Amino acid sequence: MILNGTTRTVSPGSASHPLPRPGSPERGASQGILRKPGGDEASIAAPAPPVTFPFSAIVGQDEMRRALMIAAVDPSVGGVLVFGDRGTGKSTAIRGLAALLPPMKAVIGCPYSCDPAKAAGECPHCSGRPETRRSHLAPVPVVDLPLGATEDRVVGALDLERALTRGEKAFEPGLLARANRGFLYIDEVNLLDDHLVDLLLDVAASGINTVEREGLSVRHPAKFVLVGSGNPEEGELRPQLLDRFGLAVEVTTPTDLPTRIDVVRRRDAYERDPAGFCAAYAKADRALQKRLTAARARLSALDVPDETLEAAARLCLALGTDGLRGELTLMRTARALAAYEGADTVGIDHLRQVAPSALRHRLRRNPLDESGSTARVARAVAEVLGS
Repeated sequence: MILNGTTRTVSPGSASHPLPRPGSPERGASQGILRKPGGDEASIAAPAPPVTFPFSAIVGQDEMRRALMIAAVDPSVGGVLVFGDRGTGKSTAIRGLAALLPPMKAVIGCPYSCDPAKAAGECPHCSGRPETRRSHLAPVPVVDLPLGATEDRVVGALDLERALTRGEKAFEPGLLARANRGFLYIDEVNLLDDHLVDLLLDVAASGINTVEREGLSVRHPAKFVLVGSGNPEEGELRPQLLDRFGLAVEVTTPTDLPTRIDVVRRRDAYERDPAGFCAAYAKADRALQKRLTAARARLSALDVPDETLEAAARLCLALGTDGLRGELTLMRTARALAAYEGADTVGIDHLRQVAPSALRHRLRRNPLDESGSTARVARAVAEVLGS
């Protein structure tokens, strides 16, 4: 866990230019010109672009880091919600994950970053093109959705420049289009306007964004991993949106002295020399990236034994979760964790590790039980799965 500073970093695929990865040749500062008071010009180094706090340098918060890595291994888990105290590293961990994501193949020129190995489907750019579309390696998009974003900015709208200069009706893709095949990150998600929540619910359920306005009728793919963070003291999340998150993580301020000292020491070192600090953890980040890539390759070969599925179902029955989404998420999460750990099969121990994240936000309120959802899950895990 790290402390949030005042510096805001930009994730790859966000509204600003994508961040170069640690150690890339683009990290060097460009040269600028400064005019001295006397009129002479002097060449100076322009400020280097902001760098992301390394994911491997985060202290503690094991459940949060594990949940984010699981979502990166298997996006079908359904996203991650991180709720907790201010200054506990929620945003920093999510932005640090972006630097670990291996590049993906995307169709050249496609604003939706379509996979060249799959059929064009609903993509308006690729639908009329041959299957042998040219592709290139592109960074996985991690797009920030600001709280104050307008509906047109999120879903897309009429391209006014082309409409005014050429008289053409053309579609200008929004944030949902740029997040396709990537991550959509919402900081302070519990403060998001209701009309934007409704939009996200529709798109998250179908994976397709439909825009009907100003004489335009456009459908395009918008499949993304939804990642949100927030402080529960500032308001609760709508139940409909809460259910769309596959995993929910609670983070708290550390109470042991060594951890707090280590957090402050690392954050101070990062703020003093961001490039040098990132270089010191570059090897560890590369190791995590290789592990993530290997887990993705191993995922399809892992089967979930019947005994593990039965244990997941008994646990959800004991907790009284609504529907079957709890079992599905629990199974997918346990399988992704097993792939990440290099296991040959999905066992009961994997269920124990991921059960709180997969189930704590799916419980009904019990007025006769004053314990929190995390304690209820832990109690059910001990009774059903054993210690």
